[in-house]
Amino acid sequence: MQPGPVFGNMDKFVGLGVFIDTYPNEEKQQEAQKRRYSPGVQRVFPYISAMVNNGSLSYDHERDGRPTELGGCTAIVRNLHYDTFLVIRYVKRHLTIMMDIDGKHEWRDCIEVPGVRLPRGYYFGTSSITGDLSDNHDVISLKLFELTVERTPEEEKMHRDVFLPSVDNMKLPEMTTPLPPLSGLALFLIVFFSLVFSVFAIVIGIILYNKWQEQSRKRFY
Repeated sequence: MQPGPVFGNMDKFVGLGVFIDTYPNEEKQQEAQKRRYSPGVQRVFPYISAMVNNGSLSYDHERDGRPTELGGCTAIVRNLHYDTFLVIRYVKRHLTIMMDIDGKHEWRDCIEVPGVRLPRGYYFGTSSITGDLSDNHDVISLKLFELTVERTPEEEKMHRDVFLPSVDNMKLPEMTTPLPPLSGLALFLIVFFSLVFSVFAIVIGIILYNKWQEQSRKRFY
């Protein structure tokens, strides 16, 4: 856990993020510029969204995470007189997020994304942050359940071989790590063998050229 600008957590995180956003930054900017959303594009806040990151993506606050959003839904959770609930279920690369915000003890679908690949050994955590406007929300409890799932040997191997979060049919930029600098010996060997190869290529070229000239003279006579 490292503090940062993405709802209190670090940017370019590695893992799954589920965000409950209470302020429409993009909409307010559109209003300030005297522009309007089309009906099919506008989102109503508070808004729940999900994002999978392999450490290469930045969360776009100006657009409320729209470019990297896997899915989302409106969740009116302000000023309620009863508890609200959110369930995040991950089974066989299938991510499902549901909510109970009406006080009826009934789950409502919010996000469903197949093909989500999450490695083992990750951690659960919660964070928050505020801007110029303050908002008060309490996390009453966080309950974790390990689901019993039957997998074939092939599915178990595929699950075990996941090393970075990803989503099928969604191209995430690959992480690039800088190469370590070459040592003096390695640099010397590279230069040495490059020179040997160059000399060898020149010698072979001269031999082939002389043979070509000799064959040309024989044809002439």
